[in-house]
Amino acid sequence: MTESLAPIDILLVEDDPGDVLMTQEAFEHHKIRNPLYVVSDGVEALQFLRQEGPYADAPRPGLVLLDLNLPRKDGREVLAEVKAAPELRCIPVVVLTTSEAEEDILRSYDLHANAYVAKPVDFDRFVEVVRQIDDFWVTVVKLPR
Repeated sequence: MTESLAPIDILLVEDDPGDVLMTQEAFEHHKIRNPLYVVSDGVEALQFLRQEGPYADAPRPGLVLLDLNLPRKDGREVLAEVKAAPELRCIPVVVLTTSEAEEDILRSYDLHANAYVAKPVDFDRFVEVVRQIDDFWVTVVKLPR
């Protein structure tokens, strides 16, 4: 892979401050260079992605890490709106959630999630999962600019 490519921006949509902190620490631990932006609910996520309101100058992320259980607008609704919008649907969305329920997995893929990952509760395993997501989506996969 060519190292000269600019790192992609990643949007983390997560309302649990502990999970946000663990994700940030996982990025630091693995020296992930990708800028990580964080919003805490589905309404903010859509504003960020559409570059509206307080996010008018936000970058268009190359990857979204999306929790399902969010306040104001849940992750399923966010996923449905992102994948229905022609200007947003090409952004890969990885559902990163605590739920391992088969119905959540099926529903997420029905809504065109690009991947579904259950968050491990163990910190070391969580850090490894974040590294693997970064390796795959940033190093292996060719994403549109």
